[in-house]
Amino acid sequence: MTIAEQVRSDMKNAMKEKDSNKVMTLRSVMAAFMNELVATGGTPQSEVTDEVAITVLKRAVKQRKEALSQFADAGRNDLAEQEQAELNVLEGYLPESMSNDAIREIAIAKKEELGIKDKAKMGVLVGAVMKATSGEADGSDVKEVVSGLFA
Repeated sequence: MTIAEQVRSDMKNAMKEKDSNKVMTLRSVMAAFMNELVATGGTPQSEVTDEVAITVLKRAVKQRKEALSQFADAGRNDLAEQEQAELNVLEGYLPESMSNDAIREIAIAKKEELGIKDKAKMGVLVGAVMKATSGEADGSDVKEVVSGLFA
């Protein structure tokens, strides 16, 4: 079962259980899947591949994290709790993220392979590590690990 099929199935179950938060979150994800298909030249009837689904879900998770941070900073705990609930739903569909230790091993290997000696080439190294991890690592984690190599 693809991620999109799982989301659709879970949305139906959430409707039956009258879980309005989960229904709303999954509806927005389904709409984002369709928007992504259309934006990339497909049609709304096209198959949503797991690659497209993961891209959309990662973007949605990033948006929720940013909103959560802003609401918490503004003292809007009611809205922060809503964002956290949506974030919890979305993270359940993403594959397990790579550990910092695994990222560090790849970063060290890429640093030596590319012959990077100074912090000026840090962006190149981050890009190479992101490509090597094939999207299994969070970009902020990669940046943090790579920054640690030059500290």
